[in-house]
Amino acid sequence: MMELLTDPAAWIAFFTLAALEIVLGIDNIVFISILAAKLPEHQRNKARQIGLSVALVTRVLLLLSLAWVMGATKTLFEVLGMGVSWRDIILVSGGLFLLAKSTLEIHSSFEAAGHHQQGSASGKAGISFMMVVVQIGLLDIVFSLDSVITAVGLADDIPVMVAAIVVAMIVMMLAANSVGRFVEAHPTVKMLALSFLILIGVALIAEGLEFHIPKGYIYFAMAFSLAVEMLNLRIRSLQGRRSGGG
Repeated sequence: MMELLTDPAAWIAFFTLAALEIVLGIDNIVFISILAAKLPEHQRNKARQIGLSVALVTRVLLLLSLAWVMGATKTLFEVLGMGVSWRDIILVSGGLFLLAKSTLEIHSSFEAAGHHQQGSASGKAGISFMMVVVQIGLLDIVFSLDSVITAVGLADDIPVMVAAIVVAMIVMMLAANSVGRFVEAHPTVKMLALSFLILIGVALIAEGLEFHIPKGYIYFAMAFSLAVEMLNLRIRSLQGRRSGGG
């Protein structure tokens, strides 16, 4: 352990991995926030924190089961000449789940906008706290597997990986409530976030089918779209002030 603390390479791997885990965890926070928004307000923060805690435990357990994680990439069987592994099955299943869930959430948002009072009442009553936690847990498994495989590729020492993931998850826990409130307060941001999740779902399916899409392209598209939306929000805010002042 002392050797790791005095090894510059270990510190570089730690900070690089922690930063990457935070970036890769943004989609997880957004998904958790959208699911938690269906609960009564006094339960939302608890659902976010439980969801991220489950994500942390899942990642650490996967890191401590590196033999299984690395074995998850081995071919189980072939379909049309293409090898299929546990990782492929989990990624494709998770991608399909994200596509279905995001599409249903977008449809629900349109219905709620058209029938505001009826839609919000049925939304709160139609989902339980445990159901939200279970859905968060299922997606955490998918995000965690990809996250841990990324960690294994960047660092060689399990203590460094665990420390980086713990720090990243603490940062995400601290930011989750703010992100959740922001998404809830801005319907257009929520719609953009759901579109991001559809994009990520497609990327997960492609990855599971051995069609690699560089994550840099995906995150650039997300960052660019978010920057444009922030400008739109700023313009609407300024217009609101002018009309209010006038």
